[in-house]
Amino acid sequence: MSETGGVREVKSAARTVELLELLAARGDRPARLQELADELEVPRSSMYALLQTLIGRGWVRTDVTGSLYGIGIHALLTGTSYLDSDPRVRLVRPYLDEASEALGETIHLGRLDGRDVACLATRESREYLRTISRVGRRLPAHVGALGKALLAERPDTELPEGPYEALTPQSHTSRATLLADLTEVRARGYSVDREEGVSGIAGFGFALRYDTPAQDAISCSAPVARLTPAHEARIVAVMRETRARIESTAPRATGSVDWRQRRPKDREGKGCYPAFAAPNLT
Repeated sequence: MSETGGVREVKSAARTVELLELLAARGDRPARLQELADELEVPRSSMYALLQTLIGRGWVRTDVTGSLYGIGIHALLTGTSYLDSDPRVRLVRPYLDEASEALGETIHLGRLDGRDVACLATRESREYLRTISRVGRRLPAHVGALGKALLAERPDTELPEGPYEALTPQSHTSRATLLADLTEVRARGYSVDREEGVSGIAGFGFALRYDTPAQDAISCSAPVARLTPAHEARIVAVMRETRARIESTAPRATGSVDWRQRRPKDREGKGCYPAFAAPNLT
């Protein structure tokens, strides 16, 4: 049995969390009882009892036949509470609005979660043919502008060995190509994603260094069809300024190195931050 901080894990609580995470990961693909029992390697009877308990409390929903299961509305309510109570999300939201208004493109705030990046806030472009809320969705860190901006803030030794999952033909699948890309990110001061996560979409990511290492990043996404050199340059300029304004406003995390000091210069002679500052002491 695993332990956390010297405290033995509560098996029933761990199983409940694993079930909710599994249902959440399936998205719009509800699961049958036997599928869930097999996936989590628990007896069918135990899984049924757990599902009925969670249905009664709103954490799991079922269809009219009672044979298909999905994540329940209480997961949404809890997630919304997380976003509403997070001081960093509240701080960044107005800047996302301003950047989206200035650029006419989609702006994201994301947070690193293991090997993925979770989207915490999005301001959609008015120019898009479709509008899809991305809040709460996850993307592998190696394929998107948000993730690569955050990976570049960490030692290369933390990258797992490949091969990596490919979401498009442009996705990094090898550790060597990703490492080369991250070297460019550090020299440039921001990340670039050219159709690596979504075909037809380019992204530009900027880590927010109010934590050390950075946990959050902002990005701008734009269709490659209208991404002229002039527009790309404007995106970079606006997002660079947006990052600077956020970082100048955000309080420094307790115990973190002051990211306002001793900044090296990027290729354009503007202040950027060391790729690997002191470890997070919080």
